[in-house]
Amino acid sequence: MSEQFDYIIVGAGSAGAVVASRLSEDPTTSVLLLEAGGPDTDSNISIPAAFSQLFKSQVDWNYETIPQPGLDGRTVYWPRGKVLGGSSSLNAMMWVPGFAADYENWAKSAGPTWGWQSLAPLFESTNINVAEQRDPRPLTSTFLNGVREAGHRVEAANSVQPDGFTQTRVTQLKGSRHNTSQAYLKPAKSRANLTIRTTAHVEKVNFDRQTATGVSYLVDGKRFEASARREIVLSGGAVNTPQTLMLSGIGDPAQLGRHGIPVLVESPEVGQNMRDHLVSLICLEVAGGTIKDATKIGNVIKYLTRRKGMLTSNVAEAYGFVRTDDALELPDVELIFAPVAYVQEGLSGIPCHGASLGPILLQPKSRGNISLASADPLAKAIVDAGYLSDPEGADRATMLRALKMVSDIFATPSMAKVTNGRHVSPRGAERLPMDEMLSTLLEHNSHTLYHPTSTARMGTDDTSVVDPQLRVRGVDRLRVADASVMPEIIRGHTHAPSVVIGEKAAQLLRS
Repeated sequence: MSEQFDYIIVGAGSAGAVVASRLSEDPTTSVLLLEAGGPDTDSNISIPAAFSQLFKSQVDWNYETIPQPGLDGRTVYWPRGKVLGGSSSLNAMMWVPGFAADYENWAKSAGPTWGWQSLAPLFESTNINVAEQRDPRPLTSTFLNGVREAGHRVEAANSVQPDGFTQTRVTQLKGSRHNTSQAYLKPAKSRANLTIRTTAHVEKVNFDRQTATGVSYLVDGKRFEASARREIVLSGGAVNTPQTLMLSGIGDPAQLGRHGIPVLVESPEVGQNMRDHLVSLICLEVAGGTIKDATKIGNVIKYLTRRKGMLTSNVAEAYGFVRTDDALELPDVELIFAPVAYVQEGLSGIPCHGASLGPILLQPKSRGNISLASADPLAKAIVDAGYLSDPEGADRATMLRALKMVSDIFATPSMAKVTNGRHVSPRGAERLPMDEMLSTLLEHNSHTLYHPTSTARMGTDDTSVVDPQLRVRGVDRLRVADASVMPEIIRGHTHAPSVVIGEKAAQLLRS
């Protein structure tokens, strides 16, 4: 079966849903949006505090890194959204665009249209509803008092150069998650010129010589083809987009050759340059008042009747940007706070009442990569995050300094009143000497903050995977619009800039 459309968008996530919605605003343009997952109808998607219940479920790609030497040889679980809305359906709903300076760095790599002045209006005009938290825990106020006592500022969220702590602004609408499916696809679904296909796994992009003509995809084991009169946009994210490019013959010739894939374009950086935000949480026991009680009947009724209470929590209720070295011009870590014992990412439940606080490595020097396991499009790609792998050991040193800062915040009068000093994970860590304790926490409690980027890097240089117009180098009528094009990871959270990349891509396509 073969159909024809003006545009084909692969992936309905933080960027792809935006591109499809914006392009279909023109009634003379036909758009096909293909999503490997299903619709975003699971109730745990809409209930903010339930997001960890989605991990390792049918709406999750459920990736796992290869063993990471920098983390004591552990593998690290990587959830990625396999559902309408993509990872905006699984994330912690934090709207943190980051620093204007980071986008100015993008402009150095990809031209002035990717600088802050050009992108700022797009951040302001997205369809995403960004709101204050409806019912944050009192522990979050206690934490903000603690950071003041530790000498840090408390400020309003999302300035162009953050320099302190704040309560999280969240992507919610009336107490429910507001993902890109709700914000962009729901109002567009009635358009006759937009076709949305779920459970449609794209195998590869099809070409006539160097011109992208369409895609092949699978639905329930049956193969279909669709052709594009104008362009194809890959929006599968930092894992799936490079995998699709490589399966289509665009990548490192040596790797493609190992899997018997004919080389269409030699593009060695496909899948390379991967950055991710590593987080390492310290979790101490508290007497109560945490969202461990969110599923008690009174809280459930409060949520169902008034969209208030603990179930509206995004878990990560506060954060702040700090420098681990006073000589730094800009912060190098973010400290993130959750009024809950967030251990093992909630995969084994909440073990007790606890408060979690830890550093996020904002500008890692370490690099990872995405590679093919085989030429089978249904086989998961190989994820090597490369955590703490930089030869100089700078990333490890930064995280250890930051963990000491976290320990100092827990020791402030406000925080010391509510914690008993006992670590939830690993148990007994408080009995270790400080240096040994911090190393243990770093190696055993660290995991992804779910922000992989840069595996199809954008730039003005010929070695970049895509050019500043998001066009894949070496071919025609194929673009990428998702976090994989980011020249550098930002000091912030990647959902907001991914939405803006989708908005920017739609502008480029319409022009």
